[in-house]
Amino acid sequence: MDRWRGRVALVTGASVGIGAAVAKELVRHGMKVVGCARDVEKIQKLAAECQSAGHSGVLVPFKCDLSNEEEILSMFAAIKAQHKGVDVCINNAGLAHPESLLSGKTSGWKNMLDVNVLALCICTREAYQSMKERNVDDGHIININSMSGHRVVPWASTHFYSATKYAVTALTEGLRQELREANTHIRATSISPGIVETEFAHRLFIDNADQAAAVYAKFKPLDAIDIANSVTYVLSAPPHVQIGDVHMRPVEQMS
Repeated sequence: MDRWRGRVALVTGASVGIGAAVAKELVRHGMKVVGCARDVEKIQKLAAECQSAGHSGVLVPFKCDLSNEEEILSMFAAIKAQHKGVDVCINNAGLAHPESLLSGKTSGWKNMLDVNVLALCICTREAYQSMKERNVDDGHIININSMSGHRVVPWASTHFYSATKYAVTALTEGLRQELREANTHIRATSISPGIVETEFAHRLFIDNADQAAAVYAKFKPLDAIDIANSVTYVLSAPPHVQIGDVHMRPVEQMS
């Protein structure tokens, strides 16, 4: 990770869970991390914790609604003005609504598409353009995907969410191919965790706390730091090595 020291990483959805763990870990390794989310106060608190811990990097909180393209573009403009640009883009932000295919609300489907797919694509495009204009040839774009992007479980509440994650799988491979066609050494990686103990299930089942708790009670789930460690593993790979997709499950998870 030494070569990333002092360089700029964008982490979306950095206020809680996987995003917060990734941001903190990159700061620990000496990176300048722009962490964005709608709830910027949580990122400000995390930034203070990083500073108190004496980490060599810095966490820069940025308020951004990723379902709004204008806000994303404004964020990238601010990063360019204040920090020159992005060298690493961690597309972590994602959400799920319990909207089945047969009776789900269109608004919920659209929100999942806006955040899980379109925001990821917009951030990827803007990060690449930022790297290209500064002749950064060793950048990295990492999409936090899901095992739901590789198989469909018989759980109607997550079927549309799974479709958005299948899109992330296809988009990551498409990105890899386009980067090769562009004759650049910028790399693209997808990290696909199984069940991770975060606020995800509690937000998915916001009206049923018992159901949310049950998701994490069946077996020992992954911790957010496990995903953060996989990010640093990917970033630490030699420049000639492209890690395409990391699949991670709790040992006891069946599907």
